[in-house]
Amino acid sequence: MIVARLILGLALIIAPANVHAETPANGASLRKVPFSALKGWETDDHAAALRAFQKTCSKARTAHFFDADVWKPICHIAKSNPDAKQFFETLFHPVLVGEETSAKFTGYYEPEIAGSRMRGGKYQYPIYRMPPEIKQGEVWKTRAEIQTGILDGRGLEIAYLDDPVEAFFLQIQGSGRIKFPNGTGIRVGYAGFNGHKYKSIGKELVRRGTMNLHQVSAQKIKNWVRKNPAAGNELLAHNPGFVFFREIKSLNKNDGPIGAMQVSITPERSIAVDPIYTPLGAPVWIDKRGRDPMRRLMIAQDVGSAIKGLQRADIYYGTGKSAGKIAGRTRSSGRMFVLLPLEAVRRIFPEG
Repeated sequence: MIVARLILGLALIIAPANVHAETPANGASLRKVPFSALKGWETDDHAAALRAFQKTCSKARTAHFFDADVWKPICHIAKSNPDAKQFFETLFHPVLVGEETSAKFTGYYEPEIAGSRMRGGKYQYPIYRMPPEIKQGEVWKTRAEIQTGILDGRGLEIAYLDDPVEAFFLQIQGSGRIKFPNGTGIRVGYAGFNGHKYKSIGKELVRRGTMNLHQVSAQKIKNWVRKNPAAGNELLAHNPGFVFFREIKSLNKNDGPIGAMQVSITPERSIAVDPIYTPLGAPVWIDKRGRDPMRRLMIAQDVGSAIKGLQRADIYYGTGKSAGKIAGRTRSSGRMFVLLPLEAVRRIFPEG
């Protein structure tokens, strides 16, 4: 009851549903909707969402239309393990960001890949640490140039993988587990990139007429590259972006990889978003349609070079092949609503 009183004491009077704000500072229009508009809300596991939210609440970042102080009382209450559904319904309000009628959902996962500390035999494809001469925001060498071996011999290699396609997709995922022949292994995470914008090789295959759009999936792309090694290597170079890694030693076996908020992310509760439109740390309701439908409260805890724009989210599915299979086939439409703190809502909709 004490927690409930704290929540109610912090709640502000909010505007009626569907009130519209034309021009918030980030340039996107906002529209309030009631919780009743979130199909599946009543039956979701709100406690699971709260556990994910608690990990990053104190690290929640601002959006252009409110400041970090908005999160402080919310995080204070979150630490007390309140009734999860009441917590979200009382301290947040669902908001549709932008006018788009359909969200775009993709998926990602933490791959497990065979590798070795030393180059030899089938282990020929290196993953690298960030070269010290690359400055943040600088555009450096392209993937094609790096693949010629310009970094060899500098001691930047973390490990050597047994498959160039898996090395490429490890960069797309941004983190992974490398298994060594002796049964040991390491985990690696994103350290930086070469500054070149991501270009989709799936879209390039469609443009060339090699595949139809409905055929494109990570597994089908991998199979095509392996069957066509010369053309496949050229295809991979179509994406000039190149990701560098760091070895991560702080995680337990059951922890998810480290996301953009420097906290372990949670399978099927964490998403990557465009932080220009969705504040990192914010709860986000997704209504993903099509194959593997999902109606669930997620937490925006990661970003990605290909995750740009309004109504855009990348769902983290977990570790290993089964998670990778689902992530690789996820190309779905739907809707997503950001749950904004009531204080932020009051500032955005001052006339109620």
